[in-house]
Amino acid sequence: MSAMEVGRVCVKLKGREAGRRCVIVDIIDRNYVLVTGPEDLTGVRRRRVNMSHLEPLDEKIDIERNATDEEVKAALTA
Repeated sequence: MSAMEVGRVCVKLKGREAGRRCVIVDIIDRNYVLVTGPEDLTGVRRRRVNMSHLEPLDEKIDIERNATDEEVKAALTA
């Protein structure tokens, strides 16, 4: 099982959002994933990120692939 999977909570290691938590929403290819914060909750916008710039955490939330920010926010607060 891969550590980079849909619903995995990660910490960004590089960029202006370094140190902030985000959630993997989709896997684009073997190098990139789509993440979201959501922005109003953690300050991380929905964007494509290189996997090497993320550190996966033990936390995982149950969301569908390509979930909206509202669905991610509801899953995080539950």
